[in-house]
Amino acid sequence: MLKQFERVSFAGMLVTLGIVYGDIGTSPLYVMNAIVGDAGKMGHTSPDYIIGAISLIFWTLMIITTLKYVVIAMQADNNHEGGIFSLYALVRAKAKWLIFPALIGGAAILADGTLTPAVTVTSAIEGLRGQHLGSISFGNAQSDVLLITTLVLLLLFVIQRFGTSTIGKAFGPVMILWFGFLAVFGIVNILGYPAILKALSPYYAITLLFSPVNKVGIFILGSVFLATTGAEALYSDMGHVGKKNIYATWPLVYGALILNYLGQGAWIINHAHDQAYANLSNLNPFYEMLPGNWRILGIVLATLAAVIASQALITGSFTLVSEAMGLKLLPRLLVKHPSDVKNQIYIANVNWILCIITLSIVWYFGNSQKMEAAYGLAITVTMLMTTILLFEFLKDRLNRISAFGIAIFFGTIETLFLIASLVKFIHGGYITVLLMLLILYVMWVWYFGNKKREHYEVASEYVSLLDYRDQLSKLSDDETEPFFTTNLVYMTKIKDDYRIKRSAMYSILDRQPKRAKVYWFVTVNETDEPYESSYTVDMLDTDNIVNVQLYLGFKRSQVVSVYLHQIVAKLVEQGVLKSQVPKYSTQMERKVGSFKFVIIKEQPADLVINDKLSGLDRRLIAGRIYLQKITASPTTWYGLEFSNVIEESAPLFINYTSNQYVMQRKIYHRQTKK
Repeated sequence: MLKQFERVSFAGMLVTLGIVYGDIGTSPLYVMNAIVGDAGKMGHTSPDYIIGAISLIFWTLMIITTLKYVVIAMQADNNHEGGIFSLYALVRAKAKWLIFPALIGGAAILADGTLTPAVTVTSAIEGLRGQHLGSISFGNAQSDVLLITTLVLLLLFVIQRFGTSTIGKAFGPVMILWFGFLAVFGIVNILGYPAILKALSPYYAITLLFSPVNKVGIFILGSVFLATTGAEALYSDMGHVGKKNIYATWPLVYGALILNYLGQGAWIINHAHDQAYANLSNLNPFYEMLPGNWRILGIVLATLAAVIASQALITGSFTLVSEAMGLKLLPRLLVKHPSDVKNQIYIANVNWILCIITLSIVWYFGNSQKMEAAYGLAITVTMLMTTILLFEFLKDRLNRISAFGIAIFFGTIETLFLIASLVKFIHGGYITVLLMLLILYVMWVWYFGNKKREHYEVASEYVSLLDYRDQLSKLSDDETEPFFTTNLVYMTKIKDDYRIKRSAMYSILDRQPKRAKVYWFVTVNETDEPYESSYTVDMLDTDNIVNVQLYLGFKRSQVVSVYLHQIVAKLVEQGVLKSQVPKYSTQMERKVGSFKFVIIKEQPADLVINDKLSGLDRRLIAGRIYLQKITASPTTWYGLEFSNVIEESAPLFINYTSNQYVMQRKIYHRQTKK
């Protein structure tokens, strides 16, 4: 985390307003519209209904956003990082089953996020209908709204690859204007019906759930929940801005939001039975309550705020996917850093998949009201999963009974929201549920496919590196063998007791003896600390065999060549390794010799003949290997695109029976000759 965000400052608060509150800050654009929709028409609403609904919104923001996320969840920071994957990294050592809420919650937040840009930008652009901007007039055709929304979103996704650090500097000031606008016009309309302030009492919230004026009963919570869908972002973005800046800004944001909801409620009560509005079911109280030409300014600010909310969602998706990759929950995808901002990353695959899904949602639903009907279902699942993980975290900070009480309190409320949101399934929520299941399936195959592969590995597949020290030393000095390279690097995992896959030693000694000055065996270990970067070196009592264990946090890129060159230079400087100054070089002060990297790819051909695998396990392992093939290659992932890399094939398993071993060795030789 950047040092300037470790304490409260004006600059830190400004950045926080621009990064953290986009989603929850644009909720006034559509929440009250959904509340009116639950009543059927404007004319069907009553003061008791509106006051009760706003009371529900106020206390939902108080309990879920403020109490759970701002007060409690932010205590569970993983070296200043937050979010469901960082929380999982904190507690995963406590129990293996915690992988399930992490997978489910992560898949749900990624899926539901596809609706955020669609619903926020569409809601903002819909304010243009029937408006005049100078000589430009906008009709009431929804197709015009969809076209403008598409262009705005498409432009937003296109610019991601260039980085957004420059325009990002304007996000904070824009959001200050936005929240100020929300508060001012909320107050203006409250003055027209001061009795709306009764909504601050929880009595009206509870009463509405059982009142006959509420025709949808508990299902009104599905619409109320839209007001807090951005709560998870407050926790996830903690690493970008620091918790203290969130503590300082959230009361201001909360106040502005509530004032605006109260203002919208006052306007609805005053105009519910006006002839112009009584029979309408699809209107936006946010725009309707703005007087005269102020509506144009409201549309402009709303559109800018919606773009900022969408930007926050997109970059948040990049961060979530990157964290999932670091924790081995998702396949490897190429991560780029388009600017010098530490936390800003770009993942092209995620960007364009998100773009396609978001634009499809815009055109499939057609208007914001239908999107609202589907929005928020999956995020309730994420909140429940976060509560489960928080329980495991709080057990060590509090006593078990207190932690259990907190988990039951929030879990019960979130279960009610989930039940209320289930009605959204038939109104389009099935789309986000299907997306969630698809993402969950990919995570499941990637994570458990690897676990199953490790489970079926047998002792005969591993040998001790110590048993081959003499052979490697002799090969290094054997001038009858052709010189292969100065530093021969194997990207392969060294386990306890120096156990290494037999295929690595076969590659060096049997296939074609590879004579090198130094043999490197590099293991990359992902750690629970987000930005850890450390290593250990073990020379195995030799001067030419090096066991390197890299320890990289789940937010660190794994550009191995950079780390390795630094390690070699340091070992040569310390005299641990012999001098490697090349005889010929374009670099006059070069002190490190040549490198060749060997990556051994396991082939699934032996899955068919391995009779020890169950059908399900075979499919899991095959699915994992297929995902490896279609995502970032080890060469790309380890940043070796400009290095001398050799890729070799090896069988996935070596079975116990000699006949199967021979058969697999034939497969191994045949594949390497292609």
